[in-house]
Amino acid sequence: MSEFSEARHEYQDYLHGIRHNLAQFTFQLLQVLMVGLTLGMMRTVVPALASSEFGVPKGSFMLLIAFVVAFGFVKGTLNFVAGRLSEQIGRKKVLMLGWLSAIPIPFMIMYAPSWGWIVAATVLLGVNQGFAWSMTQTSKLDITRPDQRGLTIGLNEFAGYVGVAIAGIVTAYMATAFGARQGLLIFGLIVIVSALVLTQFFVRETLPWAKAEGARHAAGKATGPIPRYPVHVPAKPTTWDMFALMTWRDRRMAALCQAGLVEKFVDALVWVFYPVFLYQQGISLPNIGWIIGVYGFVWGGSQLFTGKLSDRIGRHRPNVWGMWICGAGVAMMLLGQGVAWWMLSAAVSGFGMALLYPNLSAAVADISHPNWRGSAIGIYRFWRDLGYGIGGLGLGMVAHFSGQMEAAFWFVALSMFASGGLLWLLGEETHPRLNPAH
Repeated sequence: MSEFSEARHEYQDYLHGIRHNLAQFTFQLLQVLMVGLTLGMMRTVVPALASSEFGVPKGSFMLLIAFVVAFGFVKGTLNFVAGRLSEQIGRKKVLMLGWLSAIPIPFMIMYAPSWGWIVAATVLLGVNQGFAWSMTQTSKLDITRPDQRGLTIGLNEFAGYVGVAIAGIVTAYMATAFGARQGLLIFGLIVIVSALVLTQFFVRETLPWAKAEGARHAAGKATGPIPRYPVHVPAKPTTWDMFALMTWRDRRMAALCQAGLVEKFVDALVWVFYPVFLYQQGISLPNIGWIIGVYGFVWGGSQLFTGKLSDRIGRHRPNVWGMWICGAGVAMMLLGQGVAWWMLSAAVSGFGMALLYPNLSAAVADISHPNWRGSAIGIYRFWRDLGYGIGGLGLGMVAHFSGQMEAAFWFVALSMFASGGLLWLLGEETHPRLNPAH
């Protein structure tokens, strides 16, 4: 029996589709919800109380932004590592590594004597997010059909960013009730221990589904329109082959990666400067949690619609529209006053994010061969989450040299408009049904 026949026989029983794999799909949704909760516990209380609780001098924009810059560079790099590693040892083991790395985070916040400890805790948060969030997305794509990718990633990011929003609100109230450190310790331990238990006893390895899909492609038995895969890619590409392909050799992939990188400027701004900006306007900590929560809820909730929408009308237009709408929401924050206005501005940015966020990933998945899809998604996520670091440095420097936090808002808004323009010019429709290979 040939090597291919053995592979086909071994993997022929792995059926693709949400309905066929509903239990695993649900467990993976719970995983990404808890990944979002872990990220969210650092997004409202920690920046708002950086001066009073952790000793950051007022106006020290570069010091304030340091923890997000560290997060971005670490998470981006670990996304890259996770994608390659998951094709060697499997998705579940990488997911477990992500959760084990998160265990010290609540204790480091609890006993932090200085802001340096918070930066160090955020480095571990980057490891957790790079491994765990990457694997929840990759695992769902392993077990679902190509015509469900928009919906799949929409549901994944819905669960994750609803988790971010919920955690931001809940930790704001817990910090008010128990104190910032104690509240984050209790919340973090509950989430991380629950995720470890769920991973160990309920999550299955999904790599065999990806191998089954690859075997069908190799046999010429894949059904449906043929995706426009990049040309001249080896059957087993090296890490350098994949990095070069995603970064410059394929114009479409490069356009998607730069858009992913720049959209993280918005999230870095929301994470660090939104709480500080609103706190300086006299807004209470719970109300800050709600304003930023609107951004997360609209972002997360709208993806139930926008991911499925891209399965019908394609990825390219929602991605470009999303970049521009999100940038407009950032600019709106400075054009009005009051809780209601800031909630509206946050909602506009959140809806723009919902249009672009799942569909940039779905576009990458559309034109990634199953044999190297995990690596392609990992490298896209490397560039995307590097946006936290590069964007954080950029908006921190703009605020520092201008002496005004508001300048960072304009920097991010203009970057989103420019990046959306590049995506429009260099990208193309990737949905196999709407733009198949000939």
